[in-house]
Amino acid sequence: MKKFEFRTVPCIIVEAGITDNLGPLLREHYPHTRLCLVTDHYLHHSGLLDKALASLRAAGWQTHVIDDVIADPPEHIVLEAAELARKSGAEVIVGLGGGSSMDVAKLLSVLLGGDQALTEMYGIGNVRGNRLPLVQIPTTAGTGSEVTPVSIVTTGETTKSGVVSPTLYADMAILDARLTLGLPAKATAATGIDAMVHAIEAYTSKHLKNPVSDMLALQALKLLSGNLLRACGDGRDLAAREAMLLGAMLAGQAFANSPVAAVHALAYPIGGIFHVPHGLSNSLVLPHVLRFNAPNAAALYAQLAELIVPDCAGSDEAKTDSFIIHLENLTQATGIERTLREVGVKQTDLRHMAREGMKQTRLLGNNPRDVLEEDAYAIYAAAF
Repeated sequence: MKKFEFRTVPCIIVEAGITDNLGPLLREHYPHTRLCLVTDHYLHHSGLLDKALASLRAAGWQTHVIDDVIADPPEHIVLEAAELARKSGAEVIVGLGGGSSMDVAKLLSVLLGGDQALTEMYGIGNVRGNRLPLVQIPTTAGTGSEVTPVSIVTTGETTKSGVVSPTLYADMAILDARLTLGLPAKATAATGIDAMVHAIEAYTSKHLKNPVSDMLALQALKLLSGNLLRACGDGRDLAAREAMLLGAMLAGQAFANSPVAAVHALAYPIGGIFHVPHGLSNSLVLPHVLRFNAPNAAALYAQLAELIVPDCAGSDEAKTDSFIIHLENLTQATGIERTLREVGVKQTDLRHMAREGMKQTRLLGNNPRDVLEEDAYAIYAAAF
């Protein structure tokens, strides 16, 4: 067997409604008293966190809430949050929300745990020193950020940079499906397809693909594809929501060890330039990247097709076609946008997007087929 290494969060708790008792739960694990909870304005003021905050107070936690996080957080949001957390004397960091809130929480834990500048952390393996205790609680079934060692920061008007380090693995991930109930159908669809992309790209990654990540990716894709339409159709379906949340977490574990590739690389310019949510950006290019990759990855796509496509038969190429069509039909059934023009992209933008996409070398190197700028342009043109 080829040598491989697998890492993940050491403690994962799955229980619907558990955040209502967050205070005692954290008290069992930590002797500290000052906690910083990182979230967004909507979650803080919607009432969704009221029971969790009351539970923390009752358990003796002095909780400082930072709710300035926005989607695709820019550097200044991270640095301002770190200053607020530092002034509060935070001893434990809790990220609660979507991927952006959890990404900011990761960075606060290392910024407060040492004296390294954020700008020195960008790239792979550049985080030095320690971090504060870190707990992650997702409110969407998508990014898998609760179990990944990656944090994405917007570093320019249209560019993003990643901090990738084992130090960013949380101490604990808490999956409470009740926090995802009522999420609008389009957001459910976009985040769910994002998680499916994580599973697909982990399973076909050129580098670091391994038996453990494969097993997780397969189970994730089965859960996600089998429950996406149920979750979109009924926002209160707790069983479907819990399956989606678990699937997203398993996909996160998979791609944390077998990294994502061209779908994500080409999604970044869509999000960065046109401010399209990350999950939707992935969804828009997914089938077109899969068709581009098919000459190199048909055998693997065929295995995924056998898992989720009813009555799948024929050659690897035929199964790959069935797989891509199945994903396209699934996306169509959710009702989310399916073309770049629907999210404001003009045909004259495609060349600039292709150039921007080629800057994502960290991701493109994992793709099963090499991507040149002309290939990126052709993929965007197909998605237009």
